[in-house]
Amino acid sequence: MKNLVPTLDRPLTLDRPAARLPQIRAPVEERLEEVVDGLRRVATADFSMIDEVNSYLLSVPGKLFRPTLLLLSSEVAGEAREEATRMAVAVELVHMATLLHDDAVDHSVLRRGMPTVNSLWTHQIAIIMGDYLYSRSVTELAEVGNLEALRVLASAANEMSVGEMRQLLSYDDIGYSEAEYFRLVDAKTASLMSAACEMGALAGTGAYRQPLRRFGRCLGTAFQIADDMLDYAGHQDETGKPPGQDLRERKVTLPLVGALRQMSATSVERVREMFRTDAPTEAQVQEVVGLVVENGGLQYALGKAQEYAASAEAALHSLAPSDALDALYESVAYAVDRSR
Repeated sequence: MKNLVPTLDRPLTLDRPAARLPQIRAPVEERLEEVVDGLRRVATADFSMIDEVNSYLLSVPGKLFRPTLLLLSSEVAGEAREEATRMAVAVELVHMATLLHDDAVDHSVLRRGMPTVNSLWTHQIAIIMGDYLYSRSVTELAEVGNLEALRVLASAANEMSVGEMRQLLSYDDIGYSEAEYFRLVDAKTASLMSAACEMGALAGTGAYRQPLRRFGRCLGTAFQIADDMLDYAGHQDETGKPPGQDLRERKVTLPLVGALRQMSATSVERVREMFRTDAPTEAQVQEVVGLVVENGGLQYALGKAQEYAASAEAALHSLAPSDALDALYESVAYAVDRSR
């Protein structure tokens, strides 16, 4: 992506203090409570194991960021219909399913500071539960009867599966390019945020569908870059996972890609050595974390996140002023400048 910082009618969100989720949720707070009720309703099954795992999943507090984006987009696009809440439930079910599959594939033991389903039960149960939540999402949208929204979410789910496969190819490959990284992020993270915003437009009057879709795509990319930065600079008590977890799993993300360009041959070889080790020591992981920081990897990634944040804001310029629109602007600050 070009180094694009457009001229804005209002200050770039990143120049203002980062908003917190409660401020972003405020215009749709009551409807988010309906989303939580909907998740409990939809995830229920006439089978004790499924209900047991679902009860655990719903006991772990989530951000509900994607449903929030959908509901805000529906209000920006006009008087939101009741189906917006059910669409938001469907989007969150897909997000939950993806997390279950991610944790099983990565053999992760913590998610948001809590034990993962695969660590408490088995990898097989985590995969099957992910499939169950995907199917419940489709069922919920089918009952809504909005075929265009179903098409949008189905397309995003397909992109996310491709993104997961791309991520498998990034393991152990420090030659993984920046272009490949952005293709992965576009599929794995940005596609669902884009779908949430577009579905919100469809649940409203249908206005602003294209700009909201662009907004979600750029926002999702900035969000994932920030997430990857937190793996190097975050604190476990806030992120819910120890620093350097991506490196332990030998994932190549943008901070490492940017830093490798500035490293000496000796430092690059130290990174290669860690990636060649089946079980890298904590000292090896922290050495690479230090090399990434020292060689400007975090600054490089932040610059890219700011570019996508500026593009996300630019996509909103044609929308009519409202409290919901203000919250979407604030969501850009949250996506980039957060501690978890």
